[in-house]
Amino acid sequence: MTPLPAMWLDDALHFGTGPEEQKAKNLAANPQCVLTTGTDRFQSGLDVVVEGRAVRVTDETLLTRLAAMWLDKLGWPFDVVDGAFREKASEIAGADVDARGEAHVFGVAPTKILAFGKGEPFSQTRYRF
Repeated sequence: MTPLPAMWLDDALHFGTGPEEQKAKNLAANPQCVLTTGTDRFQSGLDVVVEGRAVRVTDETLLTRLAAMWLDKLGWPFDVVDGAFREKASEIAGADVDARGEAHVFGVAPTKILAFGKGEPFSQTRYRF
């Protein structure tokens, strides 16, 4: 499991990973995956588990919408190039296009969601799609 940011859009949870990273290699072998989020508190908050199949997003319109969300919510600017995110030119990457990182974006439409309410009363809910 690896922490990473994700965006909910069009009934799917979206995340990115480099094409050579282990996540991308694992998804190529088996696209079934689990995404989780929660808090570090035992007595309060909500933990959520999303199960589904990761599908690579290459549609330019959807990627452009997602890039706008990444910028708005996280301050991470991406260009959409050849069906992927590419880091915008920055002080780190400079003008060298080859030095800019690329991320493949995946969407996970949930087949099951588990939600765990923490604190009195503790609760569990399962949603199937």
